[in-house]
Amino acid sequence: MTIPVHNLNENHRDLLKQHFDQLADEDVVLRFGSNINRDARHAYVDSINFDRDAVFGVYTDHLSLLGVAHLACLHGAAELGLSVLSPYRGHGIGSALFARAAMRARNLQIVELFMNCLAQNGAIMHIARKAGMRIVIEHTGADAYLELPPGTPLTIGQEMAEQEFARFDWALKANVDYLRRLMPG
Repeated sequence: MTIPVHNLNENHRDLLKQHFDQLADEDVVLRFGSNINRDARHAYVDSINFDRDAVFGVYTDHLSLLGVAHLACLHGAAELGLSVLSPYRGHGIGSALFARAAMRARNLQIVELFMNCLAQNGAIMHIARKAGMRIVIEHTGADAYLELPPGTPLTIGQEMAEQEFARFDWALKANVDYLRRLMPG
């Protein structure tokens, strides 16, 4: 089953804040490395540079975000942060977000993708190992690195096709949600 992964933009900041507000305290620690408060999470979302970075999301049927990936692009490298709400874990959503972000990085001609997480973050460690990332563990932290091949016309076309599929998914969910709200009781 293909999971539709949406390209998000600055108009999605409120949805991103809602997603991070829905994370349990232990999940905030896993995503950010410490239990940062609501204001710090919101400041993080407000600081995302959508002109430079790429942000992706997977929607629930009610159009909230159940998973988010932030690809922070630097000079020739990119850092990836992932979060998936706990009821939706174990269904390939994190892997789908990772794959979409890695494809975008390749298409931007980024040569290295890295993730920083707590060594106890089993889900991220699993995704990193599955992707063939080189993992370095020091004390309680882990860094994972992946050299990326350059993007090709095929990866650019694939990214465009996946975005169109995601738009169709959103339109379908939006229409079903609208009809659900029209139905009495």
